[in-house]
Amino acid sequence: MNSFVVLDRDGVINRDSMDYIKSADEWVPIAGSLEAIALLTVNKIDVYIATNQAGIARGKLTLDALDRIHKKLINEVELAGGKIVDIKFCPHHPKEGCGCRKPKPGLLEALAKTHQLDLKKGCYVGDSLKDLRAAEAAGCAGILVLTGNGIETRQLRPAHEHVFQDLLAFARDMTS
Repeated sequence: MNSFVVLDRDGVINRDSMDYIKSADEWVPIAGSLEAIALLTVNKIDVYIATNQAGIARGKLTLDALDRIHKKLINEVELAGGKIVDIKFCPHHPKEGCGCRKPKPGLLEALAKTHQLDLKKGCYVGDSLKDLRAAEAAGCAGILVLTGNGIETRQLRPAHEHVFQDLLAFARDMTS
């Protein structure tokens, strides 16, 4: 079985926004994140994305706009020499109580089912407590990066053992 990682999107790969990333123009990669995905890819580690996108339910962006954002993300990653195998997202409002919205494990479980992944052999890289809780609920290792909301999350969970400055530091550690 191939090695793999699942990444959160906003705050891990790209800059986050309190008002949501609503267009491809607003999608801006965090320094080193594209290089990190390329490093993982070159080292035969499959990269997936699992992301909450409640901005859809809140009327802040459309599915078409999200598709354009993800096409830009995939294109930028490929230009850097990396590959995203698949992206799963939750479009629901937090009050809907769906099983795919993190901190529930639905997105990770959907990736596992689609790609025959053993989540116990992978990890989920995120910047929020929701991400870490989703990883725990899915039975995979939760990795915290200190970009996005990571510093605040670190304060909420100071004893968390898998912490990296950013996605590139994680990728270098994983491939060394």
